[in-house]
Amino acid sequence: MKRVLVTGASGFVGRQALRPLQSRGFEVHAIGRGIPAECPPGVTCHRADLLDCSGHRALLDRVRPSHLLHLAWYAEHGRFWDAVENTLWLKSTTSLVEAFCDAGGERAVGAGTCAEYDWQYGLLVEGETPERPATLYGTTKLAAGRDAGAIAKAHGAGFAWARLFFPYGPGEAERRLVPHVITSLLRGEPARCTHGRQLRDFLHVADVGDALAAVLDSPVSGPVNIGSGVPVSVGEVASRIAAVLGRPDLLQLGALPEEGNSAGMIVASTVRLATEVGWTPGRSLDEGLRQAIQWWKEALLPTTDKK
Repeated sequence: MKRVLVTGASGFVGRQALRPLQSRGFEVHAIGRGIPAECPPGVTCHRADLLDCSGHRALLDRVRPSHLLHLAWYAEHGRFWDAVENTLWLKSTTSLVEAFCDAGGERAVGAGTCAEYDWQYGLLVEGETPERPATLYGTTKLAAGRDAGAIAKAHGAGFAWARLFFPYGPGEAERRLVPHVITSLLRGEPARCTHGRQLRDFLHVADVGDALAAVLDSPVSGPVNIGSGVPVSVGEVASRIAAVLGRPDLLQLGALPEEGNSAGMIVASTVRLATEVGWTPGRSLDEGLRQAIQWWKEALLPTTDKK
């Protein structure tokens, strides 16, 4: 029996990985905020403070997972880039992977980020693009992946580091691009954005969860990008949302200044994901945006006609 412990299981990405893991035959054990009160069907939930490293070994001895999917990290929108909490999660990550390996764990996958790369290169390729993070978040994620990988290797365990690009979809922080545009237009308010010429790699969060399950259930090792591999401009995404909602008049591209750490293009090379893991996205951008719009309609306007 494959038994996986999922950290961050109630988070934006984590909750989307649980069902794909179950469909791949994993017995799923979860740790996350909102657990165990919101434990999903068929999932065994555990209460633990992962920042208390002294409790890691007891947790792993109790669960005895063969696999670990580590997604927990500090992610408060607008603060996480340079928050000191990043250093706490770096320490927690290495401690957790050490405890997992000591308890006989066979394979671990952790969630990294595209912010580990030097963004001036545009198309970001594992093992080729220089790793020069410009933020504390990227720096600590890079260190966590390297340290955890070294620990796993020393114990003879498998390890992969899944670098996430730009997930969007249900449960996303409302101030981020996709929900900001959707919720503004649903409320009949202007959706104020930057010029929108930046090219990004967007992937629906349900596809992200499915990709993570596929990486865990594969033999791939080291960094692997989790993205669509397709560059789409921020303005195009906002315009497609406005078109679906019939409110292009409320979309205000250029109303906000460009962020200081922005880059012209940030797109994943998905060759490893497609060829070594055997995974490709299950939905188009248009389909994913429509699903996101529907979710926000139900969240904000439960009595409104949702056709």
